Order: sequence, then C-alpha cells, then structure tokens
Amino acid sequence: MSERDLELAVKALRDASYVLALTGAGISTESGIPAFRGSQGLWERYDPEEYAHISSFLRNPKKVWGMLKELYGIMKEAQPNPAHEALALLEEHGLLKGVITQNVDGLHQRAGSKRVIEFHGSGETLICLSCGRVFKTDEVSLEDLPPTCPCGGLLKPQIVFFGEPIPPQVLDEAFQEADKCDLMLVVGTSAQVYPAAQLPYKVVERGGKIVEVNLEETPLTRELSTIFLKGSASQILPRLVKRVLTSL
Repeated sequence: MSERDLELAVKALRDASYVLALTGAGISTESGIPAFRGSQGLWERYDPEEYAHISSFLRNPKKVWGMLKELYGIMKEAQPNPAHEALALLEEHGLLKGVITQNVDGLHQRAGSKRVIEFHGSGETLICLSCGRVFKTDEVSLEDLPPTCPCGGLLKPQIVFFGEPIPPQVLDEAFQEADKCDLMLVVGTSAQVYPAAQLPYKVVERGGKIVEVNLEETPLTRELSTIFLKGSASQILPRLVKRVLTSL
C-alpha cells in the first residue's frame, strides 16, 4: 500500500456522505477464525461443500455438528482485532453508517459496532427446526451431538448454510443501504459469493466509490475498486481511520 493510495482513501472517506463497510472472513482471520478459502487449519480437514451445505446438515447432523462444535470453540476464544475496532470508531464518530458482514462470529458487535447487518446470519443463536424456538448458543450443551430442543427437534445454528436463501428482511435491508451508499469500504472479502457480491456493484452503478482492503488483489480490484489498499486489515484500517479523524 502506497502513501498516495492511503491519502486518496482518506479524502474519499472524508468527502463521502454515506459510507458503509462490507466485510468478509479476511477481517476475522487475524482474530484466529479460519476462512473457507485458503489453506487454514479447520478447512484443510473439513470440506466446506460437505460440511457447510444445508443438505449435508439435514442428512447427517451429528457429523456436521462435530465440525460446528470445533468452530464454536474457536469463535468463543476469538477477540475483536484492531480492524473491527477501527470500524466501530468510525461509526462512533458518525462517519460510518453501518457494517454489512458476511461473518457469523459477532466480532463487530463485540468491538462496539452498533449497526451490523449479519448477511449470513449469526452463530450466537440456535433454532429448533421443529417448533421454531430460539436458544442462545452458549446456553446449549454440545456434549451430546446433535443438540436437540426440549421438544425433541433438531437444533441448527441461525447461520445461512450453502443451499439456503438469505432471509428476505436481511436482503432487503442490505440492498436498501447499498442504494444510499456513495462509498463502500470492502474489507477482507473477494466479493464472489452471491448475493452479497452484488452490493459493491449496486454502489458503483449509482456513481459511488469502492475502497478495497485485502491482502491480495481480487476480481473486485480489477473490475470495481476505486482505491485498493493492499495489506492486513488490522494494520491498514486503524491508520486510515486515524488519518480521517485527524483531518476533520
């Protein structure tokens, strides 16, 4: 990342009137949570297509819950990193209208972000597939798998598995926000999983800008990004936010 690109991003953020952040797994990997893509621990042993598809869950919930139990152990230990905290600070100062996240780890909220649209759901609650009762994940024992409701029904995390639709109200809210947005901070995502991947395109269609923060170039870099800041989100975002706030 060059100083010139950083300064261009500072100016773009300062001049924008409605800034949103779109975040993906890359913002949480530095908190110890593995991404689906790439050679990171958990997903070297568990094929996401096999373990993260709704048909796999329904066919063999005990097997999938074995992976989920391990993932929940990782998420429980994870803490927000400086990238999450920088976005929360930007929102606190009124310069970020909200975060649309593809993550299910709750780290944005724990960092202090108030307005978070969880596009792919939340790992913090479970729902009974029989009676619809909702439980907090940390209140349910995972000793005997799969966990079940007092009614006997199967409990499923309230996350969107592959093969499941995005909840309509979440989809509507995210796209309504994108329609207002004139600058989107895209952080830690290659923006290839639809329909979330459509959001940056919506912003550009109406004349908005994309500031992308990623370790490597993505298809978005070549097609849409106005400014590409290459590097670690936990290093870049605090620097970016600090310069924006000191330049006001």
